[in-house]
Parts: sequence; C-alpha cells; structure tokens
Amino acid sequence: MKKVLEVKNITKIYKIYKNNIDRIKEIFFKKSYHKEFISNQNISFDLYEGETLGIIGVNGAGKSTILKIIAGVIEPTFGEIIKTGKVTALLELGTGFNPQMNGYDNIYLNGTLIGMTKKDIDKHLEEIINFSELGDYIYEPIMTYSSGMSMRLAFSIAIYSNPKILIVDEALSVGDAHFAAKCTKALKERKKENMSIIYVSHDLNSLKILCDRVILLNHGKVEQDGIPEDTINSYNFFISKLNDEKEIKTIKDSNKSSFGTFDVKIKEVKIVGEKLQSNIINSGEKVRINIKIISKKKLSNMTIGIMIRDKFGQDIFGTNTFHHKVAIDFEIDTNYTCEFLIDMNIGIGLYSITAAIHSSDSHLENCSHWLDNACSFEIVSGIKKEFVGICRLEPKIFFNKI
Repeated sequence: MKKVLEVKNITKIYKIYKNNIDRIKEIFFKKSYHKEFISNQNISFDLYEGETLGIIGVNGAGKSTILKIIAGVIEPTFGEIIKTGKVTALLELGTGFNPQMNGYDNIYLNGTLIGMTKKDIDKHLEEIINFSELGDYIYEPIMTYSSGMSMRLAFSIAIYSNPKILIVDEALSVGDAHFAAKCTKALKERKKENMSIIYVSHDLNSLKILCDRVILLNHGKVEQDGIPEDTINSYNFFISKLNDEKEIKTIKDSNKSSFGTFDVKIKEVKIVGEKLQSNIINSGEKVRINIKIISKKKLSNMTIGIMIRDKFGQDIFGTNTFHHKVAIDFEIDTNYTCEFLIDMNIGIGLYSITAAIHSSDSHLENCSHWLDNACSFEIVSGIKKEFVGICRLEPKIFFNKI
C-alpha cells in the first residue's frame, strides 16, 4: 500500500509563562521563567492511501495538537511530517470563515484558504450548496448560523476540495442525525476513491464503522495502534482508571478485553433461546442471558450490566441492574448468577455480549470486572413477520379507502 503520510517522532513542547513580563525577563536575563508542557511526545505512525485512521484519547491526551501539526497550523518542537498530497482539515468550527460575510462568499474564502482554485470552486459550487442543505440561508451572514449550520458548510467545502488527506476532528458531533449519516456516507464514498481520512471522535460507534485502524493517545504518547475493537477496549480501560486513585485495576489479557479490580469476577456468560435452546436464536424469541459470578470481597450497592454489539462492534442495546433498580450485594467467597430475560427483537446477524460489574450506572465507577465479547450468538429468520434493519418495532398498519 502507498504511504500518503509519515509522522516521524513528533514532539510538541509548550512554554507556560505566568505572565508576559516573564517572557521579557527570560529574553534579557537568559534565565528560565517558564514551565514546560509536553503535549505530544515522540509520536510516530503512517497513513496509507484509502485508509481511515481513527484517533482517540481522553481530554488532554494530545489529539488536537497532533492534528494541527499534520495540518500545518502549528510547528512541532521536534520531529518530521512527510505528506504526499494536499491536506484539508476540519478542526475548530468557524476556522476559515468570515462571520460578517454570507455563506456563499465564505465558500470562496474558505475554499481558497484550503487550497482550492477559483476554477475548482466554480466547478463544485452548486454541489457544495446542495450538499450543505442550507437553502436560502447560504445568503445570510455566517454570524447568524448555528454551530450545526457552520459545520454543514465547512464539511461540504472540505469534501469537494478533493484532498489527498482529510482530517475530521469532532466535526460531525454538532450536526443532526440526518446530516451526520449523510457525511458518513460521503466519507465512505471518498474512501473508495482512495482519499485517506484521519478521524477523531468520542463516538466510539462511528469509529468502529469508519476506521480501518485506531490509535489511542495517552498523555501525549501513542499507547496503542491497532484494529478498532482492540484499541477501543484499551480506551475503555483507561477511562475506567481515571477514578482509580489506588491503581488497583489490572488487565487480565493482552488485548485488554478483560479488566478490573477482580474483587468480583465474571466466570461465564451464556445466552440461550427458549425455543431452540441454543445460541442460534429466532428474531423475536425470548432469551435468557445468564452471568455466573464469584465474589472475593464483601461489596454493597453494585451493578451488573450487559451490552449487545453487532458484528461491526456497534452498540445495539445495553442495560444494567442500576437502571432497573435491582439491589446487588456480594458476600465474601460466594458464587452468584444474574439472569436477564429479554425478547430478542433484533435483526438477522451475528452479535456478541459484553458484561460488566461495577458501582453506580457505568463501568467508570469502581469497575470490578469488564469482560468484552464474553459470548456470541446468531439471530436467524424470525418466528414473526420479516423486517429489514436492526430492531423489531412491530407496527400496526391500517389501510382505508377515503
């Protein structure tokens, strides 16, 4: 595969001063009056033609800094960026727009700033306006736009600038569901045309849908670079450790699909359909999801939860005992079972179940055990009416002559 981007040992160090006077004193007295903040530290990775690379990490991990360096907005302190084509970046909303000018004129302004010629803009002008779906608002000043409208226009210009590399930093998070889906479709189409994409988002499902690889940044360093599911498992582990002041959470396996304090441990997760008595289940069939547990400590007010994911790793349905107000207490060295009884009203396909034991409403609080891909099952042709999609809604249909 052809490389379109090489990020080589990038380090970015910011000098933090208490005030501007300290900056001047440092020049004249040849003495340090600043503290150093390392935003990126020795980051290296490659991007290939037609590849979509995701980047994730908690706030302050260094995501925005590395994107700005790749886009050429800021310079690295050390390291080198090698690019083989034009880079267009959707970073902070409003960048490259004049708020006093209308949307139409801003197409020419923003397009020029990202490297389009007037001929290119003229050629794609109607397509940009139509894709943005702004209608007559295209002739209104940008200052009157909502954040979602600004994103529509910025994305529309970027996608028709035909860059070799497109950087998207949380841009889709401010749009409505319809336009986000439209953008996702457009990115997939450009990917087929060998556009390379760097995509940053806190929406883990969109990362699983779009990305071939995902990089996890932690304190400015590359913690992991691999397939989306494995890297997102690592991300879940890191965010669970944010509240782990005593550093008692550990990882049981190499791909980080099993982690926690293991004060309470999930021994087995099994799903069985009541009709077929197996993990091959009719759509709409009632199932039992049984979780076997052993406790090593006495714990009160705990939560047991499940998450159903499709074959692409997208979250289909999740719930837990906290939301259902089921009291969970554990005694020392005791075995338990927890059973979820569900009408499996989902579409035909392959699925997996993730299970977790923690306090409060999510695994971010006192995670005893997170077990990803604990078991799998298959949904086959339904025992009720056929349908297309993920979930069964069972509509009633009325047809009348009027």
